[in-house]
Amino acid sequence: MANNTEVKNLLEAGVHFGHLTRKWNPNMAPYIYMERNGIHVINLYKTAAKLEEAKEAMKKIAASGRKILFVATKKQAKDIVADKVSKVNMPYITERWPGGMLTNFVTIRKAVKKMTSIDRMKKDGTFNTLSKKERLQVDRLRGKLEKNLGSIADMTRLPGAIFIVDTMREHIAVKEAQKLNIPIFAMVDTNCDPRQIDFVIPSNDDAGKSIEIIMSEVTSAVAEGLAERKADKQAEKEAAPEQPKAEAAPKEEKAAAPKAVKKAAKPDDLTKIEGVGPKTAEALVAAGIATFADLAKTAADKVKTILTESSPRLAHLDPSSWGKQAKMAADGKWDELQEWQDSVKGGIEDSEE
Repeated sequence: MANNTEVKNLLEAGVHFGHLTRKWNPNMAPYIYMERNGIHVINLYKTAAKLEEAKEAMKKIAASGRKILFVATKKQAKDIVADKVSKVNMPYITERWPGGMLTNFVTIRKAVKKMTSIDRMKKDGTFNTLSKKERLQVDRLRGKLEKNLGSIADMTRLPGAIFIVDTMREHIAVKEAQKLNIPIFAMVDTNCDPRQIDFVIPSNDDAGKSIEIIMSEVTSAVAEGLAERKADKQAEKEAAPEQPKAEAAPKEEKAAAPKAVKKAAKPDDLTKIEGVGPKTAEALVAAGIATFADLAKTAADKVKTILTESSPRLAHLDPSSWGKQAKMAADGKWDELQEWQDSVKGGIEDSEE
């Protein structure tokens, strides 16, 4: 739970200021404390509690190795978001939201690859063989792509979650994330609809100080998740040299070893399967499908039943390609899996294929 110091910091940053009462969305009523001078005041204790919940979830996603896409195209937020997010090496959109950014991700990736190919032309000297007019056109194209997509150049697959500042302004991003079942984190003001958001942070999304304090909190949680992931990888590397010693053990001990390893084995990160989010992975693990091999063996109809029984919000998911992806993951064919995920939309193959 939030302590008084955290609430005081939120108060000083003006996080509690909402919109005019006549502009409110009735679904925000649970997060509104009172009305004063025609303006709604947000309950900061609920804001602090929801912020902690969102931070914990974002920390887990970052620790799993998935990217979190930050979206803020409004003037007050773009510089703050770009500064905070670039420090934790996460993708962000601060210019115009490119339509189909998520639902037509393959096309967006082609545009990013075009930018990479232009850079390659400049390195190998091909660029200098072009005429002056052609070089000028290529430079303009490169500048346009860099402005709109430069911050997502390293995002090779759909993000594990999306964080939005002002859901009314970024309503297209919200719709696209909903369609692909990507968890949505957002700063939600009193004029917005919180029902569309998975992790609501009721807060003032117009003031620079308010945006800055919320962004500082969530990016610090992402940084913690990345640090945990780095520590886990380091621990695995340090433990690796100890494995050859087991070869000298007696045959009887060797025979017993696989059983012990199987018991102690951790569940695989099922979110690496395109279309599987953190909540979906939890539902599968709870049903006994904890590894890629388990998912590869399970029929799509059975997976669909498990998801439907687990939560109505997961009932619309299409697990038809999950078995195929899980088989590649179980066999260690990560490059092949990555190539497949880049070639399809949201983990669903085109019917023509």
